[in-house]
Amino acid sequence: MAGSDIRGATVAVLIEAAPKKVFAAALEWPGWVRAGRDEETALEALAAYAPRFVPIAMAAGMPLPEDGATLSFEVTERVDGNATTTFGAPDGRGPSDFRPTDAAEAARLAALVAAAWDAFDRVVAAAPAELRKGPRGGGRDRDAVHAHVVMAEHGYSRIIGVRLAEPDPADAATVAAVRAAILDVLRSPSDGSPLAGKRWPARYAARRIAWHVLDHAWEIEDRSIST
Repeated sequence: MAGSDIRGATVAVLIEAAPKKVFAAALEWPGWVRAGRDEETALEALAAYAPRFVPIAMAAGMPLPEDGATLSFEVTERVDGNATTTFGAPDGRGPSDFRPTDAAEAARLAALVAAAWDAFDRVVAAAPAELRKGPRGGGRDRDAVHAHVVMAEHGYSRIIGVRLAEPDPADAATVAAVRAAILDVLRSPSDGSPLAGKRWPARYAARRIAWHVLDHAWEIEDRSIST
């Protein structure tokens, strides 16, 4: 697939378009997904967030230019969005999402998801309890955003076949257990079929989970009240 060399400067992008919302997703980089009102603004947002995503990639041991400035973007796939897209979550799966993952690629996907979680946890630990109100993220404060992310992860885990009790967001051990189970699934080689016979192949699952984590990590950063 053109533009898919993860060690090069070209980033392969999937465009997911609904009438009122368009997502641009870096196909080889789970979590690096941004939205706009159209394809152009979605790609602009994806590029603008490169400096914020680069530390995630580096933490996972992945090569990207340090400031993201030398990256270029190539749209290699386009899919139609749906009601979930319009609501504000990337739900589209392109042909590349159904490619098999061998052991090395599965480990890579899991490492990027784990790095997203680590970044989220650091942001939560450093943030004030009360977040700035306004259009960026609405009115949730830090602990409510954290709880939302944790509970969403539990819902996502069930879609990929994990069957664990609902975690307590305030109990780090139960949160860690769900995350560890998700990583176990993502680390397992896959033939590209939807995991557990449901809806999400491994590549899309990694993208959706990491996107949600980083979207809220960046929200907390943007809404933190300076002291």
